[in-house]
Amino acid sequence: MALSKAKKIILPIVAIVFLLAVFLFFPINTDGTLIKPNAKLLEGKKEFLSEKVPTDSSFKKPNIIILLADDLGKYDISLYGGKSTPTPQIDSLAASGVTFADAYVSASICSPSRAGLITGRYQERFGHEFQPGDRYPKNNLEYYGFKYLINTNNWRLNPKINYPNEASIATQGLPQSEITFADLAKREGYATAIIGKWHLGHNKGFFPLDRGFDYHYGFYQAFSLYTPEDDNPDIINHHHKDFTDKTIWGNGRVGIGQIRRDTTIIHNKAYLTETFADEAEAFIDKNKTKPFLLYVPFNAPHTPFQVRRKYYDRFPNVKDENKRVYFAMISALDDAIGRIRAKVKKEGLEDNTLIFFASDNGGADYTFATTNAPLKGGKFSHFEGGINVPFALSWKGKIKPHTIYKTPVSTLDIFSTVAAVIHSDLPKDRVYDGVDLVSTVNENKEAHKTLYWRSGDAKAIRSGDWKLIISGKTHEEWLYNLANDKSETTDLAQKNPGKVKELHVALQNWEKGLVKPLWPNLTHYEFDFGKQKYFVDL
Repeated sequence: MALSKAKKIILPIVAIVFLLAVFLFFPINTDGTLIKPNAKLLEGKKEFLSEKVPTDSSFKKPNIIILLADDLGKYDISLYGGKSTPTPQIDSLAASGVTFADAYVSASICSPSRAGLITGRYQERFGHEFQPGDRYPKNNLEYYGFKYLINTNNWRLNPKINYPNEASIATQGLPQSEITFADLAKREGYATAIIGKWHLGHNKGFFPLDRGFDYHYGFYQAFSLYTPEDDNPDIINHHHKDFTDKTIWGNGRVGIGQIRRDTTIIHNKAYLTETFADEAEAFIDKNKTKPFLLYVPFNAPHTPFQVRRKYYDRFPNVKDENKRVYFAMISALDDAIGRIRAKVKKEGLEDNTLIFFASDNGGADYTFATTNAPLKGGKFSHFEGGINVPFALSWKGKIKPHTIYKTPVSTLDIFSTVAAVIHSDLPKDRVYDGVDLVSTVNENKEAHKTLYWRSGDAKAIRSGDWKLIISGKTHEEWLYNLANDKSETTDLAQKNPGKVKELHVALQNWEKGLVKPLWPNLTHYEFDFGKQKYFVDL
């Protein structure tokens, strides 16, 4: 009798445990859709790149260098009056040419911003709207554990969907139908290289060597350690409490975070910012007698926070260890930029070399090392702190020194400028969104009347001095006049319904030329501005 009673108690418990286990371990990444490039654009790209380019012996092809910082806020450097970190090399680069007072990126996060920069097209036109996914939840246990048991700070999970499986993930990256500025330059007979962070795909067909670059030194994913974490007394390591930082340190230099020279994995303990400068100098030295395009996307000052002691020692009066390491990382970046410029000058290439400098988005204020003040918000957001960035261009003899260009420009313009100065035509089968900054600056023309942003249901538009920001998840929107309110403190939406409607219509018209995102986004980020709640898909 007792055994019978025990069975009645135990069997339901076993059944519940079994059903719970089935539920928790039930696979949810069942979407095996393989992303395919736009067939028409892919064919157009093949035809364009295979065309024979006429030679012009009277034209001396200029060298191109694109220097890109990672998560560098506009006011983290002295170029725009920032007090925390003197950046004499960046300041000197800008002083030798033009400083853009009001420059924007096409996205407030790494990979989409780089996709727009390298193609000259709003990345939403070809579906590169979100960060590519390295990994998605495999079952309900992972999903709900991530949602309820892990402190993800302001990163929040979106509602559960059928996530891409491994085969589908392998097809994420800059669509193969897109043409990069390296493709353009290579078509014109240039030597091409990328030295630094790629973050535009890490599988066959998406590697830098597949996208117009002859040479690559760096890593594929969003981050890597600047040097392996060990007991090296020359390196200061500073950890953060947020879960993304723990992931970065935990991963170390494995998989797509490993350092590679072309396809060979390099086990190098030298400080990465300095190594990138070494590699850039070597590439210039090797190719100084022929035209070259050199793209140097530094990972500084993106997390993890690591820096050599000699840079750290430049800031003895900064008591906050977090900020001291961050400022030192920027100082190391500034030195590296100075070294690359010095190499150009040493080899007598200064008159024939166009150099860009920009950041991929605003400062990552979630590290608490920067605030982007006086701008509002930071990385991820469509407020000015997330998308208004440092940007300068130098070309001796072609751009007048100490020029200040005050109206809005975009990093989308880098591609169009490269095309113009190397005398490359562009295919007619796709829309380009940039302008030639050299002629625009020299002729003092308006580069852009209107600029747009979209990340899921978070959107923004700037037209003239007016800017509308939309948080679709919270059904809120804000209107600012940036001529009087660059810090975005006073919402004018209620007082100007006509302007709000006008900007809505313009934004909707722009969206008609876009496509659906090619892959889903796992998370969104929550900004809390007191009474204002702003959510943006990542």
